[in-house]
Amino acid sequence: MRLRRHPSAVPLSELPALRAAARRTRLVRIAIAAGLVGLLGAAVVTAGDARANRSEIVPAETTSVLVVDLSKSIIDTEFRRIGATLRSLIETDTPTGLVVFSDISYELLPPGAPASALVPVLRYFTPVRGSFPVNPWQATFRAGTQISAALELAHDMLLRRHVTNGSIVLISDLETAPSDFVMLTRTLTRFRAQGVKVRVVPLQTTERGRNLFRSLIGPSYLLREPDVAQATPDRIRRSVTENLPLGLLGIAALMLLGLAANERWCARLALPWNDVGGTT
Repeated sequence: MRLRRHPSAVPLSELPALRAAARRTRLVRIAIAAGLVGLLGAAVVTAGDARANRSEIVPAETTSVLVVDLSKSIIDTEFRRIGATLRSLIETDTPTGLVVFSDISYELLPPGAPASALVPVLRYFTPVRGSFPVNPWQATFRAGTQISAALELAHDMLLRRHVTNGSIVLISDLETAPSDFVMLTRTLTRFRAQGVKVRVVPLQTTERGRNLFRSLIGPSYLLREPDVAQATPDRIRRSVTENLPLGLLGIAALMLLGLAANERWCARLALPWNDVGGTT
């Protein structure tokens, strides 16, 4: 009878002498595996914290729609503030939907769209050689102002996506058409009753508009004016450095060290094999 060869097994006469080493190796493996599992859990928690590092423009723990006023009362000098708001969302990688409006409202991005989708829109609000590029809404889209219709569209977008923690960020001077004043009052009243958070990025807001929003949604509705400083190379580098996930990088380095330790101390013993008689 021919015995089958088992190339993965090596006959040893002193196996009991290796039991202590095998036990030690097993303990090292368990320790390394437990450490890697712990590091994986830490990576998940750290990644969640990194995602939470969003722009202060959007209320915390909400899915937001940005509503941008492009009516004729918004003069070109206010475009810098619009651009600064968009830039803040992009630099902090804050997902958001987008609505632009004047007398009519138009959905550009759905709720939860990645911040990178705002980049093509940002160029219309970034001056080139002292002037702003002609935007698609400049000729026919700025006849009047209907803030209530824009807010209703943003709210409908959140409902269609079944968003339960929705918020709306309005960039406007709060100057709406006289015929819209009653409807705007009803809309804001309903939003407050439903728990929809509304915030305003001010563009030289009118006193009448400020008083209306303050009385209906509370004094915290008004956000501070955005920083209109241009994105210089130094500012871009600083933004990248501040948003660099150092915690995740550190955890990844420790996981690599753990895997290297496993290969160094827990790898199987490799023995050469010859084709004639077995191990050498």
